Amino acid sequence: MQVDWNPPEPRAGLAGQWDRFMGPGLRPAEFWLILLPSLAMTAGVVVYATTQKLGWTAVQFLVAALIAFDLTGGVITNATTTAKRWYHRPGQGMKEHLGFTAVHFIHPLLVAWLFRGGDWTYFVVVYGYLMGAAVVIAWAEGGLQRPLAMLFWMGGVLISLYAFTPTPGLEWFLPFFYAKLLVSHLVKEAPFVV
Repeated sequence: MQVDWNPPEPRAGLAGQWDRFMGPGLRPAEFWLILLPSLAMTAGVVVYATTQKLGWTAVQFLVAALIAFDLTGGVITNATTTAKRWYHRPGQGMKEHLGFTAVHFIHPLLVAWLFRGGDWTYFVVVYGYLMGAAVVIAWAEGGLQRPLAMLFWMGGVLISLYAFTPTPGLEWFLPFFYAKLLVSHLVKEAPFVV
């Protein structure tokens, strides 16, 4: 297998904005691999919350659906060759990776506020753990990034299971959240040419 670190140039216009988000050169197989599970997870969250009579408001349904779509799609997208090539291209260093990770504060903030009744300890622990782990992974030499990411992901699962009571309907949130950012996004892996 060959490795190619050179992404194609983003297209012009709106398509170029898409390219800068997903990575230019996204193949149809990657697109469907991202979209279909994201839609399925989003629908699953809505159906589960409805059938379990969780009593969510319209805002909670909307936020949960958006988080489900973003995290499911994000785990898969950031693991693709296209995204690896784009997000780990020359000029994308620790600052950019930690910046991408940092803006995801909104996810645990919304969960803490809307689904956990303003549980700010939850927010501080979940987000603090994310950023601490992200710094260690981003600083690590390439060969240690993946095992460190998996170690920190396992720690995130333990936080999810044992540090806090489950968030009804969002029990999956922390494992997906940490998988997207710590494992899929931060780890620099070779983008194999297909």
